[in-house]
Amino acid sequence: MKTGYHHGNLRQALVEASLALITEHGPTGFTLSEAAKAAGVTPAAVYRHFAGRNELIAEVARQGFDIFAALMEFAYSGGQPTALAAFESTGRAYLAFARRYPGHYQAMFESGLNLNDHPDLAMVAAKARGVLERAAEALSLYMPPAKRPPSTMFSAHIWAMSHGVVELFMRGNGAKSPFSPEDLLETGIGIYLRGLGLLPPDQ
Repeated sequence: MKTGYHHGNLRQALVEASLALITEHGPTGFTLSEAAKAAGVTPAAVYRHFAGRNELIAEVARQGFDIFAALMEFAYSGGQPTALAAFESTGRAYLAFARRYPGHYQAMFESGLNLNDHPDLAMVAAKARGVLERAAEALSLYMPPAKRPPSTMFSAHIWAMSHGVVELFMRGNGAKSPFSPEDLLETGIGIYLRGLGLLPPDQ
């Protein structure tokens, strides 16, 4: 079905076609010509909007980070009663995003894009990271100043843990667990926060 020109937005049609291809084949598993064919246009038409496949993937990733940042912001500031609840909510939002937007997620984190080559992408990615850093900073205020880790390190640990749960236990990459991804992440965050002294040992 040719949809590229039908709704008058070829650029977005190419993004949507790429999302379907990414979900099926991964972010490096298709060519620009295949994206054009899926959008119902000629390869030459693609170059009026994107200089190459990496630029197309970067736009998919940019849109993904925009959605991701909005979800993280809502999770953080959406009426959570405590700094701890808000922090844990951002972790759950990470898993929810990966489950609901698998094509965007793969473009963002598995395409091998260099953010320095795509300033617009780098800017929105930093916005998403900033939400988690603010959540980490707010929670770390409950620690004595001398024992507070930098908020960027604190948030990076949780980001890495969230990413690991997604890659190993949610996207079918080989590892199996009798526990849900949400339970795995919540338990991991709890262990981490207890190690920092932010949770009592029996919580």
